Amino acid sequence: MKVDNPSKHKIQQQEEEEEEAEQMCRTIEVASVVDLSPQPAPVVTGDEVTLIPPLNFSMVDNGIFRSGFPDSANFSFLQTLRLRSIIYLCPEPYPEANTEFLKSNGIKLFQFAIEGHKEPFVNIPEDMIREALKVLLDVRNHPVLIHCKRGKHRTGCLVGCLRKLQKWCLSSVFDEYQRFAAAKARVSDQRGTRILSPALE
Repeated sequence: MKVDNPSKHKIQQQEEEEEEAEQMCRTIEVASVVDLSPQPAPVVTGDEVTLIPPLNFSMVDNGIFRSGFPDSANFSFLQTLRLRSIIYLCPEPYPEANTEFLKSNGIKLFQFAIEGHKEPFVNIPEDMIREALKVLLDVRNHPVLIHCKRGKHRTGCLVGCLRKLQKWCLSSVFDEYQRFAAAKARVSDQRGTRILSPALE
């Protein structure tokens, strides 16, 4: 006698609803800001240069970095990376101080307006993630910094998709995601990486 598993049925039903739901993708804003003026010198206090990395900063791969939202205290550190571009994964406008930093250092800004959600099982904007991956994989944009607000969920989702392209197994992808997300790991982001996996292979 075959017994239906109610939890399996519920998961299948949620997946079907998600596939039918409208994509959260909005228009992708890509702002190219390039200024070839000389780079300002790092901030010097006394005899030492102050270099403070942004929250959750880490190297992902050669020429690819990730972090939380950088502020003015991080600018001297970011100058040492000699960035060509930044991939910003939030819908909010880039602050004026950060925009000025980009202009003075000849850094391009690629903005992908991905909404942050606390609820599980929220649709992942697949089209937007694919476009962000195209920018990320283009070595002409390297060195590149990927960031959202805290460098956890949206950044982790994009990095997870990159890892799948690099042929990482899902358990390793999720381990890396959880290392940055800590107690705030979201099922929706991990599911997004899993959903996108077949298309990325």
